[in-house]
Amino acid sequence: MNIDLQARDFQLTEALATHIRRRLDFALSPRYEQIQQIQVRISDVNGPRGGADKCCHIHIVLPRMQDVVVEDTELDMYVAINRAVDRAGRAVTRRLSRQRIRHQRNTRASRATSTADARAEHNLVQV
Repeated sequence: MNIDLQARDFQLTEALATHIRRRLDFALSPRYEQIQQIQVRISDVNGPRGGADKCCHIHIVLPRMQDVVVEDTELDMYVAINRAVDRAGRAVTRRLSRQRIRHQRNTRASRATSTADARAEHNLVQV
């Protein structure tokens, strides 16, 4: 699994990179096997003018499923990172859970169909 960190109009310090990786590990490490790539972009939208302009954009690529994209903008970069990672973790968990439920339904339906076919074939053989 590949984690790509980028900073736009903002200095990516070692402390920020470490914080991002630690938060991603905490929120997503149980699901790393199902994730192909994580891209994190942080930026300072307004530059030195200030305001709620620290943005954290997270793009998570899941195989055979729609990507998860989360963005959060706050006054403080660490808060933006924390909120975006938390939301991304919940979204990935929800998406994988839905995929598992669909797979279970399809498996049950195909088993029921094959069982019904086998019963019908058995009945034809006995007649």
